[in-house]
Amino acid sequence: MSLLAAHLNDAGISVLDNERILYRQPGFALLDENELKTGDAAFANARIKPRQIQNRYWFDLQTTPLPDRRFQHLSSADLVSRQLEQIWSAVAHRGDRLVVAVPAYMNSSQLALFLGIAAEIGVPVIAMVDAAIAATRREYRNAVPVHVDLSLHATLLTRISQPGQAQTERAEIVEDSGLLALNDAWLRAIADAFVRQSRFDPLHTAETEQVLQNQLAAWIFAASANEAVEMEITHRGILHSAVIESLALIAAAAPVYQRIISRLRALYRAYETPAIQLSDLAARMPGLGDMLSARVGGQVFLLEAGATARGLISRCRDMAVAEGGISLLRTLPWDQSPVSVQASQRADQGGRPTHVLFEHVAYEIDERPLNLGSQPDSDGRWLDLQDHMPGVSRRHCVLRRENGQCIVQDFSRYGTFLNGHAIDGSAVLQVGDSIRLGTPGFELQLITTELANGT
Repeated sequence: MSLLAAHLNDAGISVLDNERILYRQPGFALLDENELKTGDAAFANARIKPRQIQNRYWFDLQTTPLPDRRFQHLSSADLVSRQLEQIWSAVAHRGDRLVVAVPAYMNSSQLALFLGIAAEIGVPVIAMVDAAIAATRREYRNAVPVHVDLSLHATLLTRISQPGQAQTERAEIVEDSGLLALNDAWLRAIADAFVRQSRFDPLHTAETEQVLQNQLAAWIFAASANEAVEMEITHRGILHSAVIESLALIAAAAPVYQRIISRLRALYRAYETPAIQLSDLAARMPGLGDMLSARVGGQVFLLEAGATARGLISRCRDMAVAEGGISLLRTLPWDQSPVSVQASQRADQGGRPTHVLFEHVAYEIDERPLNLGSQPDSDGRWLDLQDHMPGVSRRHCVLRRENGQCIVQDFSRYGTFLNGHAIDGSAVLQVGDSIRLGTPGFELQLITTELANGT
């Protein structure tokens, strides 16, 4: 028998062998007349029977009863057990060992619970690997890679260090920015196109809403490669059609994309060249790669379908269960040729700020460092933030223009926050950004103006 690899992303749980994808279905469960269905069978009824659907059980894996009264006799662990059992029954004939790529949203207690469930139903898990590391099979020279993947409920960002191999450095979970949030935005945009062009509202009934959802993935995939998408729905024997521009779908997704971009920018320090690695699911989101390239900079790399699990098959072939048991691996060697990323300045599409605005006064940002803190001294330029705000250091951070960019550098014990996210030492600023110092904190806005300092 042979080794199988699974990727536990609830947007599309996948299992591969050395040849092909054996299973790929979402983390959906349907309790219908005391029959529990998972995966595609549940997803096909998600809009028709929404009160009988669960889709957070992988994301919130635990043993406490589900809050929904229809599911109170079950826990999310029971639903995971059911789907895992169905997965293994579908693929077990192809292998006798399983390595698992686990997403960043699963914590240590959830991983232990998953292993217990797998052991109880006879799934032979021999190793668990951080999914971003499993997907990262080559070195990105002259750059810092961040792996981007989408689950149902969140976008997962993993900054990867490269000390001779791929190693997890820092992971961020951008909640309410997953595939479900995007799908809801796109369904509304598509329904609006049908209403305007054919006088037909596909969200008027659950049946046609389900038809929309069933076809959405194909339409979104088409939008990622075309300027417009032609859509058709048959209802009660009548064919309804509409056309939607890809730009309209990108605009509908923009609020979610912006949350991802905001968190991703805080993961990069000034002077670093980004190498943004998109999972196959993230790569299919129309406009996402282009928007990340424009707002974050560097170079975007698109992974093929099943890349995460294939990275396990290749590098874990000879792996066996360690004597101390199974633990999460956060490092793996590369098995593909390195790629050199051309060093370039960070993205400037957001516009370079010329001033920082604090209490209705604009302070110029130029090559001379502008110090922000609670106890200014006589040296250099200072913006006095007083000494009564908790979490503000004497010399908290510095703003300056350098190599054509606006930079913030943190010197504090408490952290400097860019658009609500803690930076890691330094970051590149764009027009419209906000910086927060202290708790509850001072908020400063980054603006551009042709005027000198003043109100």
